[in-house]
Amino acid sequence: MKLPTLTGTKIDGLEVAKNIKQEVSQIVQSLKSQDVIPCLATILVGDDSASQTYVKNKHKACEEVGIITKDHRPPVDISQNELNELIDMLNEDSSVHGILVQLPLPNHLNEFDIITRILPEKDVDGLTPHSIGLLATGKAILKPCTPSGIIEMLDYYKISLEAKNVVVINRSSLVGKPLYHLLLQKNATVTTCHSKTKDLDKFCHEADIVITGVGDRDKFTLTSDMIKDAAVVIDVAITHHDGKLKGDTDFDDIISKALFASPVPGGVGPMTVAMLLKNTVTATALSKGIAIKS
Repeated sequence: MKLPTLTGTKIDGLEVAKNIKQEVSQIVQSLKSQDVIPCLATILVGDDSASQTYVKNKHKACEEVGIITKDHRPPVDISQNELNELIDMLNEDSSVHGILVQLPLPNHLNEFDIITRILPEKDVDGLTPHSIGLLATGKAILKPCTPSGIIEMLDYYKISLEAKNVVVINRSSLVGKPLYHLLLQKNATVTTCHSKTKDLDKFCHEADIVITGVGDRDKFTLTSDMIKDAAVVIDVAITHHDGKLKGDTDFDDIISKALFASPVPGGVGPMTVAMLLKNTVTATALSKGIAIKS
């Protein structure tokens, strides 16, 4: 007799993001009742179509919850000094509470210097050296959006991290490195894997939770035979494969073995935007000395 296929639970990023947006909207209304209007300034250099879409989605999300935006789109050939001056202007503008520089920047610009120039209290991406230092010591208030969004998803589905073996297949400054610290603060045992890791399959198969963010299906795909029964899988990657938007996993395959798994699209992506909104209202409240519930 053929046994029925076990199917795990989908981690629905859209649902979790919707809840966070509702919380943010309530905070915005509270701030407005005190004559404080949260404002996010975005900087998009050049005309990269993917970056334009990302910024458009962020502005739309801000509008939905009542955050006003200031959209700066300098030309692709803007100089380092000119971009520095724009950031300095936004740093000094008391009506602006958050500054977001859409990455990546054109090659002639020094990305590290640009990000470092943002005031820590307006760093709603949580990527300045100051913010990362606070994150490493467990003192950060404004945390990187994608990693903190992953933690929110796990919390929402009551997936405990304490004493769990977690494998993170990503070592970027945007995801893997900050996520390591957030997982550690939840008492997880964390292993960071990357392109030079040997026996990656072995690490994955021994993990209680696998968080994957490679983003190149020609180089890597996480399949159900690489994870143990009842594992949790979070797919952070986003790539176009066979004409479709996909991550590092095929959801139908992974969910047949995993206890919980996030899809692409509809998983981590919406959470990144939701956490940006949360950081923006947090930065706004901090700038005015107003206490809000986190």
